[in-house]
This record gives sequence, C-alpha cells and structure tokens, in this order.
Amino acid sequence: MMLKKIQDAKIKKQTVVLRLDLNVPYSNGKSTDTSRIEKTKETIHHLIKNENKVVILSHFGRPNGRINKDLSLIKLLGYLNEILYLDIKFLPSLEIDLWSEEIEAAPFPSIFLLENVRFSKLEELNDPDFSSKLASLGNVYCNDAFSVSHRAHASTQGITNYLPSFAGFLVQSELKALSLALEQPLKPVTAIVGGSKISTKLELLDNLSNKVEYLIIGGAMANTFLSAQGYGIGISLTEKKMIHTAKEIIQELKYKKCKLVLPLDIVCANSLNEKKEAQTFRVDCCPLDSMILDIGIQSQKNIMDIINKSKTLIWNGPLGAFETRPFDQGTNNIANYAANRTSKKQLISIAGGGDTVSALKTSDSISKFSYVSTAGGAFLEWLEGKSLPGIESLKI
Repeated sequence: MMLKKIQDAKIKKQTVVLRLDLNVPYSNGKSTDTSRIEKTKETIHHLIKNENKVVILSHFGRPNGRINKDLSLIKLLGYLNEILYLDIKFLPSLEIDLWSEEIEAAPFPSIFLLENVRFSKLEELNDPDFSSKLASLGNVYCNDAFSVSHRAHASTQGITNYLPSFAGFLVQSELKALSLALEQPLKPVTAIVGGSKISTKLELLDNLSNKVEYLIIGGAMANTFLSAQGYGIGISLTEKKMIHTAKEIIQELKYKKCKLVLPLDIVCANSLNEKKEAQTFRVDCCPLDSMILDIGIQSQKNIMDIINKSKTLIWNGPLGAFETRPFDQGTNNIANYAANRTSKKQLISIAGGGDTVSALKTSDSISKFSYVSTAGGAFLEWLEGKSLPGIESLKI
C-alpha cells in the first residue's frame, strides 16, 4: 500500500495535528500498561526535532459524547511527559477557538495535548464542522493511531478533508507487518484463531481460509467445531446456534487449500475453580460433567509440527482459558515455541488482539515475535479484508 509518509513530507516549522491512540488501560488512579504511549515516540520526536508545533488528539475510554472527568486526558499527561521527555501543555476543553491563538503564539517547537475528543458526540458522528474545527488547530495532519483507523470519525477520517494528511511511523509499521502476513507472505502460512465465539469471527475465518494453508482453531470456538463433528463436549462453553455454521465452514475448507486443525486432546475440569481436578482426555472422551479449558500435550505437539512447516504465523486469540492456571499451558507453550522459531529467523510471527497480547505477555514471549499489534479492532478488520477509512485517506 502506497501511503503519504510523514518523513517524506519534510515538514519543518509547521503546526501538526497528530492523532494518537492514548487509550491505555487505567484503574485505581494509574495506568497498568503504557506501551501505546511508548510507541508514539518515533513520530513525536521526529516532528519536534524538525522544530514543529504538535497538537495531539486522542480519545480515552468511552465517554459517549459527554464530559467525564474520570476520562480526562489530563490523567495521562504525567505519563506522556515522563515517557517522551517533553513538557506538554494541556488544553482542558474542546472549545477549539480558545486554543488557536495560544497555539499560534507558542514558539517552535512546542507540544500540546487537547482534551478527549470523544467528549463531543460530533467526533464519532464524523461531523464536518467538528472536523474542520480540529483541522483549524494546525496546517498539517498526521495519523499515527492505526488502532482507531477503522473508525470514520472526525479526528481520523473527517479531518483529512481539510488538511494535507500523512501516516506516522507507527501506522507505517503496522501496515508493513500486516502486508508481510497477508499480502506478500512467505508460505506456508498458518493462522491461529482462538477466543470464545465463532459468531464474532466469521468474516475473519472466511478471509483467512483463502490466504493460509493451515487454520488452527482454539479456545471455546473449537468446542463449537468439535460439537459440529459429533464430539461430546460436556458442559463446555459453546455456541449451539452456530453448530450448523461450523459444519458449513468445515465443508467449505475441504474445497479450499486450507487444512482445519482442531484439538486432538483436551484438558478438562468441572469448573475453572477446580484446578487440582484438571485432567487430560482424548478429544472423543470428554466427561459429561466437565468443561474443556485447554488443549493437551498431543494437540500442542501437532501445532508445533505445523509451525515447523510454516514460514509465516498469524495469531489472534488464545487456545484456552489462559487467564487461569494451569489452563494457560497450551497457549504459553505454543507462544514460546513460535517465539523460539522467530528468534532463529525460521518464522515470521504476527500477533494481535487484546487477549492475544495479554497471553503473549504472560508467557514472556511477546518481545520475540516479529510484530505484535495493539490495534484491536483495526487489526481484526484488516485480517477480515476490510478497508480502513482512516488509512484510505492517507493513500497516495
């Protein structure tokens, strides 16, 4: 994909409106993960080095178009100053007219943080007047928030109608990684898709099945596929209404050059609380009073054998109830195996999605993957083959 890149624009002593995603996890008065802020460094430092003024736009939480002090971006100002080593001026409202003169009077370089753009209901409505007002804060726009680029909002898509618009370094990195995974991958390609519901990942499964050689299904999603094949799954979480759809997917995959991979053995317990009672069974021997909570050793070995054959791995979703030990073993072992292959340059590994990122952090393998996306919904929509409005606006 040919994008207008911020480094090619050679912007100097301009005022740049910069869209970031600062929507970091936050509870009990502090952020539990500032990696999204860390990833903004390259673009911000590039702009400041070239003596530009920077006006940061972002959202934080879901205020639903209302002012909510608990979701004010001022809570993140200290993290930004500390991580970026910059003195950032906070603009505490969306009354744009109040800040235009202050920004214009500031020296080059300077940096500002505007209050949560989702405090206005016009943001998510992609209102042209609100887009124009945001644009009036500068004379160049830069999008470095891939994670919200699947939204046609005022600060991601609407603003591009009023300013010369460019992609930041993080957006470029995300798109390069995804291109390696789906558009020009080294083959064979394997996809791991986990999580709880088939119904939320139908488009993902359909798109991936046309692009990968192996499709590995894990988590509670696998239970629905196992049920569709006639296996008993005890009291496991499943989508009974999706069993027919699972059967159709299984049939479709037979006509595509894509091998469906399901568990061979399963780790079961009567509940998540009964960890000591967990036992491994063959996939056709699930006890009636038990639930499937992880994959067993034989399933792990089978997946490792497939990864050995593969040149590219795409991963979205855990293979079991990874939040609770010992049901994290399947996910952890596969993650570490893929990470080891990646570190030996035998595999390109691309992962993304909230639970996936958490699982890779838990297994301490995240730093060894080729690329891990924090983009969530945008990552999924890209894998589904959808166009992203915020990215379409940046194409040459």
